[in-house]
Amino acid sequence: MIKSIIFDFGDVFLNLDKPATARELKKLEISHFSEEMLQQNMQYEKGLISSEEFISGYSRSFPQLTSEAFVNSWNSILIDFPKHRLKFLQQLKKEGKYKLILLSNTNHIHIDWVKQNISFFEEFKNCFDAFYLSQEINLRKPDPEIYEYVLEQHDLKPQETLFIDDTAENTEAAAKLGIHTWNIDPMKEDVVDLFTVKSELF
Repeated sequence: MIKSIIFDFGDVFLNLDKPATARELKKLEISHFSEEMLQQNMQYEKGLISSEEFISGYSRSFPQLTSEAFVNSWNSILIDFPKHRLKFLQQLKKEGKYKLILLSNTNHIHIDWVKQNISFFEEFKNCFDAFYLSQEINLRKPDPEIYEYVLEQHDLKPQETLFIDDTAENTEAAAKLGIHTWNIDPMKEDVVDLFTVKSELF
């Protein structure tokens, strides 16, 4: 029986356009990303470098890139948050049957955008018993340590826990620890249909 549900944020609640950042940067004649830059992206998601350091890293690599243009391109991945998903979550919280946890790979620039553009962000956040952002806990999916951290923090049993994420690599890593998973397809599925799609777990 499932007692705890761990949710991803992007493409579970918040709609994303994942190719958008690369597409927008390409308009600025930026199309090649070195291994060093990809590592820097991961460091930023883990909160190991500041937003200023992150932006300046791109500015050094691409002198034609202004900070404003970069931030706009970086945030172009973020689309909207359909309110019916908030209502679904609020109902789950009200029923009180499950421990609700958010676990997201994100970064300060994206969360700043969310806070400015999603008027009900605090309502959303308040639905959870715990709210883990990768840059705040210095861990990121799919590293096993991030799942072990959440399990330990809340004394969760993997066989009583469901993890929902749109990235197969992330759900596969959680499944290796015995956690039930739903690798949601945001093009075909909606988190509000959880109890239909995963009826065998409830």
